[in-house]
Amino acid sequence: MEKPKILILIGSENDLSVIEDGVDFLRETGILFKLDISSAHRNPEKTVEYAKKAREDGVEVIIAAAGMAAHLPGVLASHTTLPVIGVPVGGGALNGVDALMSIVQMPKGIPVATVGINASRNAAILACKILSIKHDDIREKLEKMKEDMKKENKAKKEKLNAFLHK
Repeated sequence: MEKPKILILIGSENDLSVIEDGVDFLRETGILFKLDISSAHRNPEKTVEYAKKAREDGVEVIIAAAGMAAHLPGVLASHTTLPVIGVPVGGGALNGVDALMSIVQMPKGIPVATVGINASRNAAILACKILSIKHDDIREKLEKMKEDMKKENKAKKEKLNAFLHK
């Protein structure tokens, strides 16, 4: 049985709605992933264990969604050499800007790739781009996605032109 190449961790059940778009993308493309809740604050041992065992479990990229102080992506990155992609979760007094700044401003030597607030689909796509370096099947799926986007854009332009020339 093939092992998931992507590990997705969220800090709490409340983050499920944010990560859903990225999960949908991975399901649509048939890329295996594992999803779990692992709080950097409420269960730090579990979070560290995930980071330390990820490579041995077949994981090649980690996506971590976190809000407010957003420690989850950084804690994971500090315990693994795998790429970690942080998804800042909107909400709180600063609507996710605090999470964005926390994730993007990691200390020297502990980089975390960062996408926009609540942008889990972009995190999933970035994870797939990283995987596509090694996995041709994923590269082909991304190329198809790009072609589909071009076709959609062309159809929208044609619809706009039809509207303008009524």
